[in-house]
This record gives sequence, C-alpha cells and structure tokens, in this order.
Amino acid sequence: MIEKTYDVITYGRSSIDLYSANIGADFVDIQAFNAYVGGSPLNMAVGTKRLGLRSALITGIGQDQIGDFLLNFLLKEGVETKFIPRKPGFRTSAVILGIQPPDNFPLVYYRENCADSKVTIDDVINANIGACRLFEISATALNVEPTRSAGFFAAEEAVKNKVPILIDLDFRADQWHDARSFGVTTRAYLRNCTIALGTEEEILATMLSDPNQIKIKNQQISAPEILGDVNSAIKNIMALGIEALIVKRGAKGSSVFLKNGEIIDVPGFRVEVMNVLGAGDAFASGFIYGYLNGWDWFKCCRMGNACGAILVTKPGCSNFNPTLEEAMNFIEEHGGF
Repeated sequence: MIEKTYDVITYGRSSIDLYSANIGADFVDIQAFNAYVGGSPLNMAVGTKRLGLRSALITGIGQDQIGDFLLNFLLKEGVETKFIPRKPGFRTSAVILGIQPPDNFPLVYYRENCADSKVTIDDVINANIGACRLFEISATALNVEPTRSAGFFAAEEAVKNKVPILIDLDFRADQWHDARSFGVTTRAYLRNCTIALGTEEEILATMLSDPNQIKIKNQQISAPEILGDVNSAIKNIMALGIEALIVKRGAKGSSVFLKNGEIIDVPGFRVEVMNVLGAGDAFASGFIYGYLNGWDWFKCCRMGNACGAILVTKPGCSNFNPTLEEAMNFIEEHGGF
C-alpha cells in the first residue's frame, strides 16, 4: 500500500486575482485593484491547508513574475508546490473582478496562452496520485489538451489506488468552445468519481444538450443562466455511478443526494455579502475537511456552509479562507452543528 503523504491533492487552474478596491463601484469607475491569488483548485488547496490538512496542488505557471507571486503565497501558506511546473512560452492566468454587492460581480478571465492548461501526464505521474487520501479536480481543467488527458490519467491512477475523487463541476461557459462539450466531457469524467459538487446551474450545464437553454447574465457568458429541470439533471448525474452529489445553494445551505436515494438538506448561514467569488471553493474546503475526518454528510456540509459564509463577507478568495478555529467558532456562534 502506498504511504499517504498528502490528505488532498487538487488539480486545475491557478491565477492572480485583481479585485476591485472600490467596493460598489461600476466596473468602468474602478480606480484601483487589490492583488490576491485564485483559481478553484488553488483556493481549495489553501482552504484545506488552513483547516489543518496536508494539501498539495497540481497546476502550471509561466516563467513570469505572476508565477512567482503565486508560488510565494503558496509557500507561505504551507501548500506543497513541487507539483507546479513552469511552462516555458505560456503565461500564468489572471482574473479581474468588480465587486458590486449583493449580486453583481463582473468578471473577466485572461486565460489565453494559459500555463495551467499545459499540465501533462508526466506532471501527474510526478505527483503520485496514489499518495493522497482524496483527489480533487475542477472541471475547467478538462476543457483543452494536454490538461484534459492528464486529468483523465489522474482519475485512472486514483481509481487504481482506491483514492476517492471529488469533482467540482466549476462551469465557466467561456472556457469551452461549445458549452455542450462541458457536459459531454464532464459526464465521461463523472464515471470515475466518488463525489460531485456544484450549483444547480452547474448541474444543469452538465446535462446541457440544447444551446438555447443558456441565457447570458450581465453580458457575461461566464455567468449564464441555464434553463432546465434540476431534479431530472440530478437523477441523470447520479445514474453515472457517483456516491454523492452535493448541491450548493448559497444562503439556503446545501443538499446531499446519495446513491441510495436519500436526500439530506443542510441549513446555511445568513451573513452580509461582500463578494461571492470563491465561496464555493471555501465550501469545498470545509466539506473535504469533514469528509477526511470521517464526519457524516450533514456535518461535512455544515462545515462547508460555514466556510463559504465566512468567505462571502471578505473581498477575495484564498487570502481570506478561514482557519479551523475560525470556522468552528463561527458554527458555534450560529447554533452549532
């Protein structure tokens, strides 16, 4: 049996996040930005590490100062960085975000010539997926080659070594040449997975077959509205063989759909929202912490809800993930588990 060096290895995108320093300002009126780090798998690596897990990240960065910025942050956080190769000729990703609470967060991705899309099978071999207790992948990592094949290879390695796989559905419509290809690819990957995690919109996108089901919000294809029958989509995803589907519902909490047909609803926490970006990654971090500590589904999601609720009161993602003490104190102050 392979020794478990890490509790969790996360896989996928990483970026510098430039978030508006002028809270509430229209995007065209922003005067300054704060520099943070982001990308769903990076956020989860940091989030789980702050909760006390041994966390590693597989991503790619450029031979540039933005890559240095990310590595410097991750090293200070104690996240394992030796599986983050430099990709010559490619750029570390960037994201620019406006913050207009409670429900307008205009977002622009800069992922052309993107280093984290150049992760290879050899990079995955170097990480030794069998040496972790849980493997997490964000579906955006499956949008192009070579990171797609490397992601499927990682799943093979996880299955072979009986490592549970959690997929964050992470739907970003503008990162796919056809929004329907997100569903085709993700459904194929789900057949390897133990747990899937996503919003209702992402669940609908996973089963998307008609492009007319997409409506664009605020002129942003990265934040569309997906029209369809959520219950039917959930049933179809469960039929792919996963043990559990976790549905994130924001302030309403979360729901767990189990393969035996059981549904567990978990209440959320009402807080004043500053920025919703990264809340789902904080949820996943709290959920993973509970899962790897053997908690029941309700308690895992309650922990996830708490971490997400804490983060939406902050102006950024990874930089503001809660510690275990902060999360537990928050839960205690809001009625406990």
